[in-house]
Amino acid sequence: MGKLFVVIKREYLERVRTKWFVIVTIFGPIFFGTIMILPQYLAFKGMKDAGVPSVRILDATGTGLGARVADKLTGGPMNGPSLTHVVTLTSGEVAAAETTATKAVMAKEMQGYLVLDSATLTAGAVRYAGRNASSFGQTESLSASIKSALLAQRLEAEGLDPLKVEKLTKVKINMSTEKIDEKGRGGSGTANAIFGFLIAFLLYFSIIFYGQNILAGVLEEKSTRVAEVVLSSVSPDVLLAGKVIGVGAVGLTQQVVWLGSTAALWSFRQGIMAKLGMPVFSMTFPTVTVGTMLILLTFFILGYAFYASLFAAVGAMSGSPEEARQAAQPVIMLLVAAIIFAQPVLLNPTGTLAQVVSILPFSAPIIMPLRMSATQVPWYELTGSLVGVLIACLVAVWLAARIYRVGLLMTGKRPSLRELMRWIRYA
Repeated sequence: MGKLFVVIKREYLERVRTKWFVIVTIFGPIFFGTIMILPQYLAFKGMKDAGVPSVRILDATGTGLGARVADKLTGGPMNGPSLTHVVTLTSGEVAAAETTATKAVMAKEMQGYLVLDSATLTAGAVRYAGRNASSFGQTESLSASIKSALLAQRLEAEGLDPLKVEKLTKVKINMSTEKIDEKGRGGSGTANAIFGFLIAFLLYFSIIFYGQNILAGVLEEKSTRVAEVVLSSVSPDVLLAGKVIGVGAVGLTQQVVWLGSTAALWSFRQGIMAKLGMPVFSMTFPTVTVGTMLILLTFFILGYAFYASLFAAVGAMSGSPEEARQAAQPVIMLLVAAIIFAQPVLLNPTGTLAQVVSILPFSAPIIMPLRMSATQVPWYELTGSLVGVLIACLVAVWLAARIYRVGLLMTGKRPSLRELMRWIRYA
């Protein structure tokens, strides 16, 4: 037990004292906060500033719909001269007008052109072509203006006052969601979804990052012959266990710091959003009980031990970084497959897909915590998932230990599958 503690301490302190660990641990929350807030800020600013500065409207409806659309695009006649140019056409003149407008857009004389015809009146079909056709903000502004103008025209045709109807029907809905389970009301549904995805992402990141960290460490010790010296005083099983536990403790330390920093940043979000001129996003995160935290921690430990053992085995049987990267691809693909299922499970946490992938050992450590935050998981599914991951973890540790004992001192080419089976059988 004393030797195991020495190995754990060495692996832990060796990584915690590095500059990169300090930098990533301290600035990690700032980085993730930036990449979450900055795209939203740019998108919000782009939507806010979105406009249609120079558009030619080819109106072949014969009802004056083009003038209404132009009025809507500029906010009404009281906001100054229109920035659009309306051309009234017959249906037979549309093709030639489109050709002329296309040349004008190519010559940068205007931003784009909009075609309104009889199909617009009957089916709401509209064509737009321009340099800004891929701009969601500007195309959304166009679509909203056309819809409003067409609605006003239809209301007038029915003898109603379009201004009064528009004022009564223009209502913005702000719907909040709240989760309810057997214990009662459990906070915001959106907050539960965000919390679950955050937990799944942290588990995925920690497993893949620190698992490969173990692989690199084993490969380095093997290539520099340090393992031969270490194994003279410590058994391979103790060395493997010490590496897995020590590196896992590093990951757990980093996650605790990140969660604490995230909570601190969240408390100052109102000031940050106000400085950026963005609306404050307010929601109440779910209350996590001690039992739930213990279950989440158990999934993290088992999932990490499962993948870390596989990465250690890959490092032990590889002779170079290139071989290790190739041999680690199947393990990484299992992890990637698990995180790919996160979005479908979040959309339907009670579906068959969610139930299956939360039971499979390779994906359960990531998917089951996600399901737990999104919905109430039956106790038998939770128990089955834990038991399955535990059995898979024990098998992975047993296989990895036997490969580790032989492979750590082996040099030369990477063993074949038959040689691996021989190592496992005789180790």
